[in-house]
Amino acid sequence: MYIPAVRFLDAPRNVISAETVLEASDPQSVYDLVSDVSRHSRLDGSGTVQRRIAGPERADVGDRVTQSMRLYGIPYRISFTVTRAEPGRAFAWRMPTGHTWTWEVEPAEGGGVLVRETFDARPARLLGLPLAGIFRLNGSFARNRKGIATSLARLHRTVPRGRGLSHRS
Repeated sequence: MYIPAVRFLDAPRNVISAETVLEASDPQSVYDLVSDVSRHSRLDGSGTVQRRIAGPERADVGDRVTQSMRLYGIPYRISFTVTRAEPGRAFAWRMPTGHTWTWEVEPAEGGGVLVRETFDARPARLLGLPLAGIFRLNGSFARNRKGIATSLARLHRTVPRGRGLSHRS
């Protein structure tokens, strides 16, 4: 059985970032997938993203999207704001407390597409107080690390005409 290679990157303490290399036609096809918020529930490795409730079909910078979520069996809705939408390169959004999620794609050395997913808790604040420590205590960092690895692995099964290659050294 093939297990896709996912490599966690050195990152600041309150950031989780990992990458994988996909065999794909081009970065744009991967970008089209990760920037389609209606498909996030299929890519989400954490199991928390359920479906898009409201928002544009193709979100752009400044657009708000509301999704159904479920954590510990408890359903809720959350809205995020798209902060980056660079076709063929990057798609990112900011959650209400300020933490961000980013997908980046680029041609990989030797062919294929390098895909990186990053969770950045550094800007997260509530009432002006940093939240990264709370995220660490409540298990968010551990859940997000596992979720990122699973999301990147799911891309290998989801990207059109794709199958996994070994990661970049």
